[in-house]
Amino acid sequence: MTVRVAGPPPVRSLPAFDRALLEARAGTLLRELGHGESELSISLVGDEEMAGLNQRFRAEAAPTDVLSFSLLEGDHAAFRGDLLGEVVIDVEVAARQASVIGHGLDAEMARLLIHGTLHLLGYDHQQEEEARAMEAAEEDLWAVVVA
Repeated sequence: MTVRVAGPPPVRSLPAFDRALLEARAGTLLRELGHGESELSISLVGDEEMAGLNQRFRAEAAPTDVLSFSLLEGDHAAFRGDLLGEVVIDVEVAARQASVIGHGLDAEMARLLIHGTLHLLGYDHQQEEEARAMEAAEEDLWAVVVA
């Protein structure tokens, strides 16, 4: 199993977070999902970069908290090797959400990692039934990954 983390962005006002903890949690998450031999790329970006990605890939002008780019499907799936794809987390959005929710940035980053990784594996929340299944999976994984 390989977890590669790029970032965080050079933003002065970010609260501190534990990058090593994020990597360790990603490893636990992959093992729990039955992908202990897989690779995962995690990119930590700021609002400006995320807004650009969100505009390019979702036609949304504002930043979002997490985007996922799966390599399990699509034109290049046959060439992916062990790489599941990339989870992109906007650390600035994560920090704001953590403050509103009332938990630390490390916990919010873990929540977004779980959510984004489930998207890589085909989970979605567009339909009510899909959303319930994804939320249940997130809760189960939270209990293992963060506990």
